[in-house]
Amino acid sequence: MKNENKSLKAAFKYARSQTANYSKSFFLSSAMLPKEKRWDTYALYSFCRFADNIVDNPRHRSKEELIEEVDYLARELEIAYKRGESLHPVLKPFMVVALKHQIPIEYPLELLEGVKMDLVKNRYHTFDELYEFAYRVAGVVGLMMTYILGFTSRASLIFAEKLGIAMQLTNILRDIQEDKNMGRIYLPLDEIRQFDLSEEDFFNENMNDNMYRFIRFQVKRAHNYYHEAQEGIKMLSQNSQFAIYSASKIYQGILVKIEARHFNPFLGRVFVKQSKKFAILMHEIFKTRILRPAFSIFA
Repeated sequence: MKNENKSLKAAFKYARSQTANYSKSFFLSSAMLPKEKRWDTYALYSFCRFADNIVDNPRHRSKEELIEEVDYLARELEIAYKRGESLHPVLKPFMVVALKHQIPIEYPLELLEGVKMDLVKNRYHTFDELYEFAYRVAGVVGLMMTYILGFTSRASLIFAEKLGIAMQLTNILRDIQEDKNMGRIYLPLDEIRQFDLSEEDFFNENMNDNMYRFIRFQVKRAHNYYHEAQEGIKMLSQNSQFAIYSASKIYQGILVKIEARHFNPFLGRVFVKQSKKFAILMHEIFKTRILRPAFSIFA
């Protein structure tokens, strides 16, 4: 038992190191959570990052070998849910968290299906197709986070999905140039045609009036999803709301940066400065954990 506890502690520390290494924003927000939720969040992030890295860091493996790798992880996940444990260094802490918070197995399995989509699809013909991808790679992450953070109403899950979609749409808009350089166009082809654009306009970085209107339309759609998701954050546990408010505002800051560039997606990746992220986080902590409870005393 002592060795098992030591092994589990090491697995959670590894999850923490992965979070710190790959996402400074996520690590910063998580660090302010109550201790138990903080470590649970690290375990979730580490699992999601490990799955993403199978595709993002393909090494010298073929597409078929990468699909086998994802399928193996899915099979190990199914067994782990059934048996309540795993020796896999990433699944080990994730399973502790998943079983503790009763996270449905459908969510991590959907994530793995989304990872595989990136191996077999580099075009999306309609927004419905894109939504399915966004749900799998980001919507379910929001749902799993909601289970970890705690919620007062199951309706919060609907809003968590919307926030995940908003964030993935933001990622896509931020990475248009990088993705087209890898031969990928995520934005719906039917909408591209509706704005009298073609794939060649993206590959040639043709920033004309039609591209301006098209990107503006996509940015507005992402903003709408953020707006719709706001109501659900109030349904999270009081000591966790600041983390999601912060994440939402930081990601919306990426959209604001795109707007400031007159919706030109071909000027390099935009980002929110670390100092700005920290200021947003501190503001939300003050608002949700200090100011609001203080006012509630007099309500």
